[in-house]
Amino acid sequence: MKPKKRKSRRKLIIGLTLSLTIVGSVLYGLADRYLIEHVEVIVQPVKASGTASAASASATGTAATNQAVAKNATSDDWNYTSDDMTIAVKKVETGSGDDKVTYYVADVQAKDATHLLTAFADNKFGRNITEDTSEIASSNSAILAINGDYYGFRNDGVIIRNGTLYRNEPAREGLALYSDGTMKSYNEKDVSADELLAAGVTNTFSFGPALVKNGEVSTDLDNVKIDSNFGNRSIDGSNPRTGVGMISPNHYVFVVVDGRQEDSKGVTLNEFAQLFKGLGASEAYNLDGGGSSTMYFMGRVVNSPSNNGERGVSDIIYLGE
Repeated sequence: MKPKKRKSRRKLIIGLTLSLTIVGSVLYGLADRYLIEHVEVIVQPVKASGTASAASASATGTAATNQAVAKNATSDDWNYTSDDMTIAVKKVETGSGDDKVTYYVADVQAKDATHLLTAFADNKFGRNITEDTSEIASSNSAILAINGDYYGFRNDGVIIRNGTLYRNEPAREGLALYSDGTMKSYNEKDVSADELLAAGVTNTFSFGPALVKNGEVSTDLDNVKIDSNFGNRSIDGSNPRTGVGMISPNHYVFVVVDGRQEDSKGVTLNEFAQLFKGLGASEAYNLDGGGSSTMYFMGRVVNSPSNNGERGVSDIIYLGE
């Protein structure tokens, strides 16, 4: 082989090797950021109280589940009542044709805030750790659950769960749940995590935006962006939604809206805020939506997630005895 041809071939091999190395590094970087699990903390699940027992079936014959219920509780497919809480779930359909919207409202009145809890996928805190909402709920003996803020998709925000601080990277408008049964949105950059804990905050969520503040619908809901991650876009269009609101201390409303389906187009953030306002919420906050939006009650998923099934999430908020 002539010298010039040898040099050309060597350059080609070197060029291909460098290209493959660069592509491989990029692919690994993306996988590491969005796919590979990064476990930071193993979390001990919250234990059910000694007065609880495993439920065998609801009053209407629902299959056996792992939720813990009070011994004197009564329930059916849409309601649960005990000495410590009442939960009423209803399905609502509005509009018709292309404008039809289907959503689910869970009205919850608890004796105190100790029944409003949170849980991580696989009982692990970190990035890219996911389970279906129903799996996390069942593992934690939840009676009612909705998906949380999918904190594991990002590496910022203030994350306090069940009284423990797991992440302290202020970034956006968060939601704080307090031990007195109240909730309030706040700017993560204006209040320190230590101040939140000292004020009795038990859980925080970092997604947003706030939908209702002090009884008034938020006015800055257009062109909202939550992340700076790959593929980030405005979330104001008609989409599946998950949110939590407070009517009064220890009186909550959980709302999940189906979307991207023939029988439900979803709602905009403005429409979602108005929905909470109409339910009487004095405070309301938007959680992760889209394919994540899921409501679980008494052992089953009651809504229709937009992915033709549940999408794995990193966390839930739930009611337990």
